[in-house]
Amino acid sequence: MPTMRRSVFLLFWAGLMAVPFAQFSTSPATAQETAEQVQAEQIAEAVADGALNEDRRDPETGLPREVLDPVVEKAELDLRLIPLTKPELEQLSAKWLEIVRKKTEEVMAAQVAIAKTDGMVEDAVRTGLTELTLERKDLFDKFSAVISALEKKGGDPALVAEYRAYRSSVIIEETRTSDYKTLVAEAFSWVKAKDGGIKIAINGVVIVGSLIGLLVFARIVRGFVRRWISRVPNLSKLLQVFLVTLVYWLVLAFGLLIVLSALGIDISPVFALIGGASFIMAFAFQDTLGNLASGLMIMLNRPFDEGHYVEIGGVSGTVRAVSIVATTVVTADNQVIVIPNKNVWGNVITNATASSTRRVDLVFGISYEDSIADALKVITETVSKHPMVLADPEPLIKVHQLADSSVNFICRPWTKTEDYWTVYWDLNQQMKESFDAAGISIPYPQRDVHMKTA
Repeated sequence: MPTMRRSVFLLFWAGLMAVPFAQFSTSPATAQETAEQVQAEQIAEAVADGALNEDRRDPETGLPREVLDPVVEKAELDLRLIPLTKPELEQLSAKWLEIVRKKTEEVMAAQVAIAKTDGMVEDAVRTGLTELTLERKDLFDKFSAVISALEKKGGDPALVAEYRAYRSSVIIEETRTSDYKTLVAEAFSWVKAKDGGIKIAINGVVIVGSLIGLLVFARIVRGFVRRWISRVPNLSKLLQVFLVTLVYWLVLAFGLLIVLSALGIDISPVFALIGGASFIMAFAFQDTLGNLASGLMIMLNRPFDEGHYVEIGGVSGTVRAVSIVATTVVTADNQVIVIPNKNVWGNVITNATASSTRRVDLVFGISYEDSIADALKVITETVSKHPMVLADPEPLIKVHQLADSSVNFICRPWTKTEDYWTVYWDLNQQMKESFDAAGISIPYPQRDVHMKTA
């Protein structure tokens, strides 16, 4: 019995599910045809809209009626301003000046009415004035968009400045002549307006959130670039650090510009500012630019790298870091010296750790009474016993000089670069001990004085 019930239930469920699938299932071909049909209809509407543009123009000015409509959306106005020419924008600016002037007259009439009552008015009257002010602000924003479009297309700078001066003077004079209750009411209304305080708050939150996101994203990109660039052969650590840092700041800069542009903020003045500032900075920061160029040459030519022991212009130490303007060197006694890159690249650079091996140059002297052969044997045995001395190349041990007080031998063994000072100090100590054990003396400087009597 339970099995029969289960079978009936399954048949009922299958029949129930078959109806929607049969009704709404669409083959891929049918879905593609539907999409193409919708796209064709949209294109046809766009073409028809373009064909009717001539009928939508204002008969007096010949301008599109939408750009003359005070209630047009700001985003739509920005788009419709793009195809207009400079003469058309000059006409449009004059029309919008008239629109904002009429709205300003309404605002002034309301303020005059409030002023005649000595400020003793109902809240509804102030609310009406506030609404008028917000409406006029919206018109001023659209007026500014028209002026900016005119300026970008080569409009008369004097005319553009005149329009902007009108807007600024109206706002300043209104603020100066309004009573404090009206200003407070307008401030509260602006804070609560969607295109006022709320918009700025949202934009601020978006900018802060975007900055945090950009920082996280830039660090992720920096880590990826660091891992990728570390695999590139024959690339110094200095250049790797420079490239990784450059990518990090470029991601932040371009990301921030994209965010500002998405919020509707005009970023074109930023590029104009950069262009003008770069010309001025080229003269003001000649030394800095010289250090920058020298830093790039250091990174590209790689005379040294991080961790190398170098001597630059009389300064010896280990390279800790190289920025685009300076090189930081730590001396053997842990002093930190910052050298401008211009002085680094312009000086003789001695890199003691660039090669994997180094030659240790030593000089040992014996007295004239000692055997040269015995001394050569002692020096050779002492050098060969040291575990850090390399067999290839072979050490060079020769009689070098018949000095005033001693016979000097040169001893030049080879060792790994990191073992240089260990070998240097060890051989000096061991050679003294070996000479003492073999009875070979190391003479003091001495001078013979011959006295002649008359």
